This record gives sequence, structure tokens and C-alpha cells, in this order.
Amino acid sequence: MTVNTNPHQGTLRRFTLMLSGEDALDIQGAGDQPLKGLPHERFLLGNLVPIAPILLLGQSTLTFNASQNIACLQPIHLHATRDHLILMSQNQIDLTESESSELLKSALPFIEEDFKSPLLFHDKHYWFIPAGPFASLESYSVDQAHGRNIDWWMPRDTQEEGIAKRWRKLQNEIQMLWHIDPINEAREQRGLPSINSLWISGIGKLNDVHAPQAIAGSQKIYGEHPLLAGLAKYLQIPYAPEMETDDFAGAFAWLAQSEVIWPRLSKALSSKQLDELLLIDFPNGKIRERIFTAKDLCKKSWAFWKKAEPLTWKEIITS
Repeated sequence: MTVNTNPHQGTLRRFTLMLSGEDALDIQGAGDQPLKGLPHERFLLGNLVPIAPILLLGQSTLTFNASQNIACLQPIHLHATRDHLILMSQNQIDLTESESSELLKSALPFIEEDFKSPLLFHDKHYWFIPAGPFASLESYSVDQAHGRNIDWWMPRDTQEEGIAKRWRKLQNEIQMLWHIDPINEAREQRGLPSINSLWISGIGKLNDVHAPQAIAGSQKIYGEHPLLAGLAKYLQIPYAPEMETDDFAGAFAWLAQSEVIWPRLSKALSSKQLDELLLIDFPNGKIRERIFTAKDLCKKSWAFWKKAEPLTWKEIITS
């Protein structure tokens, strides 16, 4: 195994696999605010983390100005504890297409009035709109903020004072509107969490995207996360949500369950169908890039007369 990630990349049959990263509390920002973006979000998009325009690009056929600031709005559930509110993740709220559309219909006049622009596109979990007067807000994705006290993750002013307060006013208006909505009454009767707030995040421009060579230089992109569909379109690289073949060479993948492909991947390395694996992960919130070849797949042992045991996926990622 080596940490040299760039030797003769064009001539080697390399597969690049990225794992999700979590925030490390000891490097979380400076002063009184968090570091913007999860480690893998910053790696894929650059330090400005313009998630909204990349998501919009991947989920729609719209053509929009690459210099326009786009915001992503998401209907969410805030869970009340004794002394604070916690943001639930999108996969916990079981929101349907029709519920999302009905909630949007009631909130849309308020949204478009404050954003001073019509909505661009929406699906079940994501609503997109030009950021307009909210373009300077510092915001954090649901992926980064979920499961945590939202006080630390609420949008913040950057260039102009009062923008965050203006957002909170709109958010409060929508919370009151949805509190009495029949959609939430029906959800609560079914034992589902109410959709009781709206989250803003991902504000940025397509021109702010700075994709790393690890993905920009790939020939195929695999993974279910919606960021990948947008990045693939932005970079004009073929994309598929799942890896259904063993066509690893030249591909970049970010998979929900990377361990599932490890047997096939190690076999491809051992049989010389693949020269190397570039594994990208984020221990303690910091990027780490390691190259594995066939000779790195077995455990090192002083008992040279014994057959070397292959490394497990758990041993690979924890080494």
C-alpha cells in the first residue's frame, strides 16, 4: 500500500472508491461556527460546497446560468427534546411525492415572495430556487446537520447582517402554516413525524464547483447519492447509480455499501484485471488517499511458511 496517488494514472487500470466522511469535532470550524460541508462534500465540490446547483443539475433537465446562486429547500421534521430541537434525516420522515407537493403548494407564495423569484424545480425531498436576497447565507446540508441540535447549524450571516434573521422569519411563517395543514394531521394519525419546518442549504453557483482529479479524470461514475448524478452531468462523464458489472478500470464510485463489492474488487486485483485501487476516506475529518495493489491484499506475517491470509474489508478500512 502507498499514499502516492498519481503515478502513471493514465496507463494504469485504476478503480477509485470513496467512503463517506464524518465531521471531527476537534477540527470543526474556527471560532463560533462549524466548518461548512462534510469532508466528502468538500472533497467532491471544493471548499465553497455548492451543493444546490449540482443537485439541480442532476435531478432536472433545466438549463440555468452557471453564475447564478441557487438554494436548496427541504421539507423536514424537527424533533423536540427537553431543551433543544434535533433535525431528523430525510430517510427517517417517509415523505411521499403527493405530501411534498401539497406542502409546497401552501408554502410557495411565501417562498417566492421572499426569494423574489419563481421556483425552478422540485421533487419529493428537494426544492430549488434562485437564492436571490439569501445568496450570502452560510448554510449546512441536512446530511451534515441531521441528528444534532440545530442551534449550531442554523444559517448565519456572512457579508450582510440581518439575512439569517430574514430567513428565520420565513421559516417561522411556514412552520405555523404547516402546523395546521391536513397533511400533517393525516401523518400524525398514521404515526409518522410531522413535516414541521423548512431547511435551506447548499447555496452556490455551478462556477464554484472544483471537482478533484480523482473524479474529474474518471471514465465512469457509480453511486446512488444525488450529488454524483449532478457531478457526472457537469463533468460529462457516464453515470449509473449501481455497479452491476465488474468494469472497475477507470471508474469512480461512492457506494452506500462498499463492502458488498469487496470480494469482486479483490478478485479483480488478484487476477490482474485491475492494477490498483485508490481508496479515499476521511479519518478524523481529513482526507486520506491510499493505493492498494494485489500484493497489499494479504496480511503481513513473520510465519513465511504459512499461506498468507487475505485482508477483510473491515481490516482494509480501519488500517
